[in-house]
Amino acid sequence: MLAEQTRYSRLANITKIINTKLELREVLQHVTQAISEEIVQCSSVGVFMAQNDGTFRAVAGKPDVINGQKLETQVIDPATDMLAKQVIETRKTIYIPDTLKDERPDRTPVEAFEVKSLLALPICFEQELFGLVFLFDFGKPMYLTESEIQSVEAYVNMAAVAIQNAKTFKQKEELIAENQLLLNVARELSMCSSIQQCLDKCFHYLAKILGSEKIIAHLLEPVEKKTVGLTKVNKNSDWTEAEWSSKLAAADPSRSYGELAEEAIASKKVMHIPGEGGKGLLLIPLVSMGEALGVIAVAEAEAAGYDDSRVQMAQSIVDTTAPTFSNLLHMDQLENMVEERTSELENANEKVASVIESITDGFFALNKDWEYIYINKHQFLPHNKTAEEVMGKNMWEVFPSAAKTAMYEEFHRAMNDRVPVHFEIDSLEDYCFEAVAYPYDEGICCMLKDVTEKRKYEKELKRLANLDLIGQMAAGISHEVRNPMTTVRGFLQLLEQEEGLQEHAGHFNLMIEELDRANAIITEFLSVGNTRTSEVQMSNLNSIIEGISRLIKIDTSNQRKEIEIETEEIPELPLNHNEIRQLILNICRNGLEAMEPGGLLYISTYYRVDENCVVLAIQDQGEGIRPEVMEKIGTPFFTTKDDGTGLGMGICYAIAARHNAKIEIKTSTEGTTFFTKFYL
Repeated sequence: MLAEQTRYSRLANITKIINTKLELREVLQHVTQAISEEIVQCSSVGVFMAQNDGTFRAVAGKPDVINGQKLETQVIDPATDMLAKQVIETRKTIYIPDTLKDERPDRTPVEAFEVKSLLALPICFEQELFGLVFLFDFGKPMYLTESEIQSVEAYVNMAAVAIQNAKTFKQKEELIAENQLLLNVARELSMCSSIQQCLDKCFHYLAKILGSEKIIAHLLEPVEKKTVGLTKVNKNSDWTEAEWSSKLAAADPSRSYGELAEEAIASKKVMHIPGEGGKGLLLIPLVSMGEALGVIAVAEAEAAGYDDSRVQMAQSIVDTTAPTFSNLLHMDQLENMVEERTSELENANEKVASVIESITDGFFALNKDWEYIYINKHQFLPHNKTAEEVMGKNMWEVFPSAAKTAMYEEFHRAMNDRVPVHFEIDSLEDYCFEAVAYPYDEGICCMLKDVTEKRKYEKELKRLANLDLIGQMAAGISHEVRNPMTTVRGFLQLLEQEEGLQEHAGHFNLMIEELDRANAIITEFLSVGNTRTSEVQMSNLNSIIEGISRLIKIDTSNQRKEIEIETEEIPELPLNHNEIRQLILNICRNGLEAMEPGGLLYISTYYRVDENCVVLAIQDQGEGIRPEVMEKIGTPFFTTKDDGTGLGMGICYAIAARHNAKIEIKTSTEGTTFFTKFYL
């Protein structure tokens, strides 16, 4: 009865140890101690655990040393030990009372340890074999009863439970560690912003699991997904891409690496390729949502290869990487598409901008708040402002003086009524523009064409048309008017010689003078309307000025005024000497008449390189020309003098036109300068 209680007490204690102790060796030592105490005839107990090579190695027992040999060095090989083989196959306890009469035990340990009788038990749980237990009494037989054998079986079963618990616990720990590792992989992958970062994380964790830094990824071309388009080598690998190519080419003599990779990608399963020295190659397909993206090759670091759990863990890491890689690949493709579309839009915008900028007229666009959103380089802006300075500003802040003008009203009509408008602007800093405004969704776009020169040409054409009309009139009436005038003048001269009419001689002289004056006016009138080509010859303008300088100086002196002449070296020009002489005299006399006594008349000549012309400048110190007079200068019969004919400047303009020259006037309250430009 006491023995039964002791046995139950031992079983309870071992059960407690199994439930509280997680160290398997310690549990097995308690089982060994309980067996040896239960069976006093037993001096030796050995617990042998299964190894990967099929043998069983001692991990616990008593004593530690038997006949000079340590327990931990003992290995049982079922290939040579028939007893162990039978226990493994049957999963049943075998008791041999006399080893001399049984050939199953291995004779070598039997003789070495003087084993007379032997008890062999399997350590198994639900047909899963964990190891073997052997009991013997050194140098003498054991006389075991059935009850004692059952007690030992009970303790061995407790050991099996302990081993199963340890195995389950280890599996749980490994599963938790694997899950935590995969969580870490997923978390770090979620922070990757590029394919390279994604692969670097994958390579890092593969190296951590497989113990090899020799990792390379071959990625399929993202569109066709048939050929390898990109190769990425682990940055910590000591193999270069060229070395990898060499190693991969020699991986399987019967097939190329490309064929192996295609097989792994097609099967979507890990492939193992044996290599020299036992170190082979793992090909792990990179697959996301059933779509193959490439293959990752790992050179094995261990000659024995990897167990299934490590290979499965490596596959899990790659599977975790695949969705992130696919998303980043898709993002790269989208970014490339966006870049391509952006580039296309930029090119299109550049073309549109180039077209708009090539327009020599001003062009700008306004939003509905009257803010500039585009201005080309030819657009007129007040006070020399630049497009950058006014961009985004309100138009009426840029052109405050335009408020309540035709421009203001027409632009508002285009903006509010959504209709195109076309009008002219005449008051923008002495410029004249034709304006066209068109409405669009965001506001209006406007084009301003500078027509200042056009208006000047129109004015000049009008003046020339007047001259042409005068020429036609002069040609029509000159003969008819001069003939009767000549007749009248001749009769007046005859009457003047009559003796009875001497008292009227003064009247006759006055009439003859008036006829001569009328004839002179007609002559000038004909000169203004003369459009024939002048007879010219190469002459020096300075020489003509020098020839008439004395005459001008006499007029200047008589009027108590001063003159200064300054000429530069200039090229010869095709000139009509008499006409140029008349032009200079007309302008000089106008200048003298415009000045008070003491005024200075300044005559100069020079060559302008930028315009390729010779300039004759005649400057006075008069009060200047009023704007309303400026507009009519050159108009026939317009004069501000009491005794003037209004033909002098008209003659000058006609002479200039026949010499391919141009007269420009600059006036102010300090005086007026007439520039006659002879173009070469």
